[in-house]
Amino acid sequence: MVTTIEQHAINTVRVLSADVVRGANSGHPGAPMGCAPMAHVLFNNHITANPKNPKFVNRDRFVLSNGHGCALQYVFLHLLGYDVSLDDLKHFRQLGSKTPGHPEVNDTPGIEVTTGPLGQGISNAVGLAAAEAHLAATFNKPGYELFSNFTYVILGDGCLQEGVSAEAISLAGHWKLGKLIALYDDNGITIDGSTDVSFTEDTIKRFESYGWHTIVVTDGDNDIDAINKAVEQAKAVTDKPTLIKIKTTIGYGSLLQGQEKVHGAPLSNDDIVQVKQKFGFNPEETFVVPKEVYDFYGARAAHGAQAEADWNALFAKYKQEFPADAEALERRLNGKLPQGWEAALPRFTPADSAVATRKLSEGVLTALSEVIPELVGGSADLTGSNLTRWKAAVDFQHPSTGLGDYSGRYLRYGVREHAMFAVMNGLAAYSNGAIIPYGGTFLNFLTYGWGAARLSALSHLRVLYVMTHDSIGLGEDGPTHQPIETLTLTRATPNMLTFRPADGNEVSGTYLAALENQHRPSVIALSRQNLPQLEGSSVEIVRKGAYVLQEAAGAKVTILATGSEVAIAVDAAKKLAEQGVAARVVSAPCTELFDEQPEEYKKSVLLPGVPVVSIEALGAYGWERYAHAQIGMTTFGASAPIKDLYNKFGITADAAAEKSLKVIAHYEKVGYVPELGLQF
Repeated sequence: MVTTIEQHAINTVRVLSADVVRGANSGHPGAPMGCAPMAHVLFNNHITANPKNPKFVNRDRFVLSNGHGCALQYVFLHLLGYDVSLDDLKHFRQLGSKTPGHPEVNDTPGIEVTTGPLGQGISNAVGLAAAEAHLAATFNKPGYELFSNFTYVILGDGCLQEGVSAEAISLAGHWKLGKLIALYDDNGITIDGSTDVSFTEDTIKRFESYGWHTIVVTDGDNDIDAINKAVEQAKAVTDKPTLIKIKTTIGYGSLLQGQEKVHGAPLSNDDIVQVKQKFGFNPEETFVVPKEVYDFYGARAAHGAQAEADWNALFAKYKQEFPADAEALERRLNGKLPQGWEAALPRFTPADSAVATRKLSEGVLTALSEVIPELVGGSADLTGSNLTRWKAAVDFQHPSTGLGDYSGRYLRYGVREHAMFAVMNGLAAYSNGAIIPYGGTFLNFLTYGWGAARLSALSHLRVLYVMTHDSIGLGEDGPTHQPIETLTLTRATPNMLTFRPADGNEVSGTYLAALENQHRPSVIALSRQNLPQLEGSSVEIVRKGAYVLQEAAGAKVTILATGSEVAIAVDAAKKLAEQGVAARVVSAPCTELFDEQPEEYKKSVLLPGVPVVSIEALGAYGWERYAHAQIGMTTFGASAPIKDLYNKFGITADAAAEKSLKVIAHYEKVGYVPELGLQF
């Protein structure tokens, strides 16, 4: 039975949420007012966390998937004693505040993942729950449950309509993630109005078909006991994730309750007055929290602090009994890579045979799997094409399936690119470096899951996108599979690294740089076709993003290329040399890293006064920053063998040599070579 103080606390959350949104004159009051009871049950009765140390490793994770309702989460973070002050609530949605318009993992203490694009939060939560299961299977010992946390989610109708959530909840059911509990705010309203106009499926049957345990609470506005009992039942089910469908009234207490008008706009001043009167608050006061409410939630914060103290004591004993495991865990939790791991990276000479960079990537992953146990990867049903699985890998599966176990480090995502990317974000977000996720598909399908990939960059997560079949060079599958614009997009995305290695040394260097960049995701674009091992390449030089592969005294032109086209640039330079024209060759495996180099270095690679011709078998757009003329795609590709495609679209050594001569002649005629658009 709900107590008087509990009801007072819930009403405080409702009123304070309305004040927060009204103060900003922007935001979504409806969900916070409707979800206050379920959030109260979670934060006061079930979520174990320490507000004074939001990164306590075994804390329960909470994800607000319908992130537009973030006033609710900010209010609870404040009430529980996180570093979110009343002034922070007053600065909701203002520049530089800790309370942005949607939850941002790097802005607000207590936020686990960045949510806002609907469906991403519940999908991230699948990754968070999978991370707990994997780390528990890896490090827990009898009597030492170092990892035992639950992952709780509040989600809404919008999250369930987005396709990424369907992919992710299917995976969660297959993986039998029993510590994942989702509370569905079933208020029947979206921006367009009643869900009767667009969303009438039976969600309970849907989740049951996905292998979830389901519970229904019919009165989420008032029946606190029913919500609490449902969560208790969910926690007792260990071999299935749980969906708790809770019927609520959006904007509960408002004159507009139950209507779409309360979804995405502040309550009017008159409405807030009557809400406060209804719930027993002074309508003349704003941003008020009664002392007894602070004291009430403070008791839960003390519980979290004690839980961390108990965990620390348990870990101290664990260190004595299992010192090697403890040392490995501490290293991973501190975000440090194993000492000397770089020595495992394969190295090559021009005498080595030509190999596709996707195959070279497999060799690197195999080598690193032995020395970086936190490297956890998978593929979206393209393992045999992406070559993302090392031979000795164990699959991440529920032990009951007989297909693997939770200690396994290879994830079978099925044909679910978008969920794979979102789950990887959750795996990376669980702890600072405890798991380094990678996932594979064809480069062209990166944009299938772009919503999640963009959030990797926004959230500063080290996620590795192993993208094979990286250009028109994939051949016969044709333009539906041939990426043209994809790398233009990734290179334009802040805080994202794009690698397109040209040979074995550059593949190793790509993984070196990607793993060293702890707070940036990396897109690794790899070829289907075999490529030669190049004279002048190295592993470490990839850190600089671009470098002179082949110098030439008195050079008349620099030929700049990436990936499979670097070998074409080398051949073009040879053809020019036969005509008495000296040409330099520059390989640019990562333009973003090159942009960050000192001006002196950049000018030593792209010499002022020497025209530059770029070659890449993807879109030519964007290369004008680095080259005076571009060889690349300005149309979609075609279905044909690779040789025919390269000839048709002029991506050959002959075409590069010919264009280089034209560029040289043009600038000799005009008498100068213009500066490039580089950000020196």
